[in-house]
Amino acid sequence: MLYARLPHFEMGIKTVRTELEACMDHRFDAEAAEIAAGILLETRSVHFSPDQPFTFTSGRKSPVYIDCRRLISFPRARRKLMDLAAEMIERRIGFESIDAVAGGETAGIPFAAWIAERLALPMLYVRKQPKGFGRMAQIEGEFKEGERILLVEDLISEGTSKLNFIKAIRAAGGQIAHNFCVFHYGIFASSIATLKSEGVSLHALATWHEVIELAERQGSFTPEQYAAIKSFLAAPDAWAPPG
Repeated sequence: MLYARLPHFEMGIKTVRTELEACMDHRFDAEAAEIAAGILLETRSVHFSPDQPFTFTSGRKSPVYIDCRRLISFPRARRKLMDLAAEMIERRIGFESIDAVAGGETAGIPFAAWIAERLALPMLYVRKQPKGFGRMAQIEGEFKEGERILLVEDLISEGTSKLNFIKAIRAAGGQIAHNFCVFHYGIFASSIATLKSEGVSLHALATWHEVIELAERQGSFTPEQYAAIKSFLAAPDAWAPPG
């Protein structure tokens, strides 16, 4: 009778362990997102300009912009972010499931270098297009055909601009199933769908949802600014500059 119950006992233990691990991962994601959001606000990487809106690569207008490039000038902040990035990658992707880390030109390159160093992996970088001289290379660095490449970017808004990097990596013989970024807008359903259609999973430390929630608690914006930002985040396709 005892032996007959053993498989059910083991299954129960496995279920509990799986649920516990999922809970721990969720807790890590939430804590990482709040820390990243705090760093973006503290380093003044969050910009607001409704009268002269920012323009995405796609041509879309936005009253807000996250400038992750600023983070390279804040060594303590970037160290924390890259520590969180490395832990997220190991939790979500694995310790031995990546062979190299590639940064997208240009903003993704420093983040890819720091992450590659933490994961003890080779680092590459991908040009937006092949250079027009010498070897005409689009990917700099060395990797073998069939190796698993993690693409790293500073931020992702709509996701379409990343397809060029993904196609370049695959054309060169690399495999790519994961894309990491420090910040994901998280308001365009097409961004995840675009990458998913290419068989690529997106991983990000924070989105606008965490930033705007923390900004409201800290009083980072005036009520008018906060209302304008929420208006854009709630309906980005319908947003237009005032006047």
